[in-house]
Amino acid sequence: MNTSPGGVDRFLSAPAVRTVAAGRIFSWLRAGWDDLRANPIPSLAYGLLFGIGGDLILLASLGRPHLFTAALSGFFLIAPLLAVGLYELSRQRAAGFHPTFIESLRAFRDSGRSIALFGLLLGLIALGWERASSIGFVLLGGTTSVNVRQFVTQAVSSSDNTVFLILWFVLGGVLALVTYALSIVSAPLILDRDASLVMATTTSLKAFAANTLTLLIWAATIVILTLLGFATLLFGLVVIMPILGHASWHAYRDLVE
Repeated sequence: MNTSPGGVDRFLSAPAVRTVAAGRIFSWLRAGWDDLRANPIPSLAYGLLFGIGGDLILLASLGRPHLFTAALSGFFLIAPLLAVGLYELSRQRAAGFHPTFIESLRAFRDSGRSIALFGLLLGLIALGWERASSIGFVLLGGTTSVNVRQFVTQAVSSSDNTVFLILWFVLGGVLALVTYALSIVSAPLILDRDASLVMATTTSLKAFAANTLTLLIWAATIVILTLLGFATLLFGLVVIMPILGHASWHAYRDLVE
């Protein structure tokens, strides 16, 4: 929905953001759980897709260490895009509806252009990190014959690799932080207000700047819960990802006026 005739504000003016206390994170998670309970079948269907897709990606890359690290980090990078259907379920529930899984997929069509551009942005970032991981793998002495465990053991045990490993993790951390700041409210805002990609990412950066501590704690919460899901061969993500997706919608509603 445009904020002015002709849609001018859709491209030029970003909505205001609120300052939110870190304690609201518990409310987001509780609201996410309530959304899951209110409409469990479509929510768990998205969770099942996360679990199966993640398992297939990781199993295919276990014998390729550089692809394994890229796949694991790429999962976090593209998750905000994959969760659009969950945002739609939460949005419709707030309006008093309980859409099916198929009906929630319309979110991708209704905001198709901006969602596609957002997906392209995340895809380019993930591709860039995969290329950087490949270069790092070669520089650390990796070969196609080693598996993930062998590679990690060899890389960590050599003192010659210490500085490079630190730089590698710093680069990955900075990239993840920038991507997170760009993504916090982007997809929900595109879905909710038909915002342009520029407006959505600008608003997301403003929200991060105004709530840095709260959103860093929220990021840590997402990472910890997601890693718990990975520890169950991703089957725990069947429940965890829907809760996080719905909770992210409620975070957006708190952060953006």
